[in-house]
Amino acid sequence: MRIGFVGAGRMGRPMVERLVRAGHEVRALGRSPAARAALEALGARPVARAAGAVEDADAVMVCVFSDEQVQDVCLGGGLLSAMAAGSVVVLHTTGSPDTAVAVAGRAAPHGVRVVDCPVSGGPHDIAAGRLTLFAGGAADDVAKVEPALRAYGDPVVHVGGLGAGQRVKLVNNALFAAQIGLLAEAVRLAGRLGVEEAALLGALPHASSASRALSGVAGRGSVAAFAQAVGGFLTKDVDVVRAVAAEHGGGLGALDGALDALDDVLRNREP
Repeated sequence: MRIGFVGAGRMGRPMVERLVRAGHEVRALGRSPAARAALEALGARPVARAAGAVEDADAVMVCVFSDEQVQDVCLGGGLLSAMAAGSVVVLHTTGSPDTAVAVAGRAAPHGVRVVDCPVSGGPHDIAAGRLTLFAGGAADDVAKVEPALRAYGDPVVHVGGLGAGQRVKLVNNALFAAQIGLLAEAVRLAGRLGVEEAALLGALPHASSASRALSGVAGRGSVAAFAQAVGGFLTKDVDVVRAVAAEHGGGLGALDGALDALDDVLRNREP
């Protein structure tokens, strides 16, 4: 496939590498000479403008950091109008389902389709080809881009119509963040019982309380260290899911208390 790529950073660059290795023709946006040189070294064709990355592409992957950046790229510029009719834009950034719908509305007059496809995992998962992808959109659109997504994603889970990928990912991240908050409370309980955090984290991964959150915390050596490492993306996603839940007339229920505990850790506050 001919792939355009916008957002070749910490997550995007290993995606580009996997796409090239899978035999896809990739044109990727590099905003600086150094970035373009790095992309060229991966086997991609670097371009200095987003429109140059998407022209004649079968699919365009957008993997920027924030929902606001997705809006800037897809709604604030000429990216969609530069895409070929029949092509698909894939939104890998976690954000509001409303943004995916807005992009689709702007894309439709150009004959461009949209799949919202946020990801779960990190650069190491991309390198291993095991990134989890939550795809929302029409079945035909997801099927069209799946050969490219399979270059770095396994599983690729089609969870529903447009916006469903974002909704599932927001729930996932809210739950993951809450689990870290619960681990902070567990460490405090252990401390009151005379058990040091290191001893607790050395024991729990072998027991029924094991989880991906616990594995990450144990690997970093403390709840605080892991929370600081992942807090940058988790807090922005938690803000989004709280806003989306409020728009639907509710809160996050029991998750809220655990998320407050995580916030205490990130702010170095005592409960």
